[in-house]
Amino acid sequence: VEGQLNRFMPLVKWILDIPHFIILIVLYLVVIVLTIIAWFAILIVGRYPRSMFDFVVGVERWSYRVTAYVFLLTTDRYPPFGFN
Repeated sequence: VEGQLNRFMPLVKWILDIPHFIILIVLYLVVIVLTIIAWFAILIVGRYPRSMFDFVVGVERWSYRVTAYVFLLTTDRYPPFGFN
């Protein structure tokens, strides 16, 4: 944890994260479709396509960063938009 966390930020963090939530909802819909396609690819080729895997992992990491920010698990610093 980076020093002292602000006590009043939980009231604001839910509002600040609305753009993240909207984008993540759309990305999770894409993840569902890619997971179904990847399932067939695994059946045919025998391995998970790397680009699909990287996309799904990136969305999950982004989701975890946003969730950690909202629930005061890490920091008061606003999480970046993106997969990195």
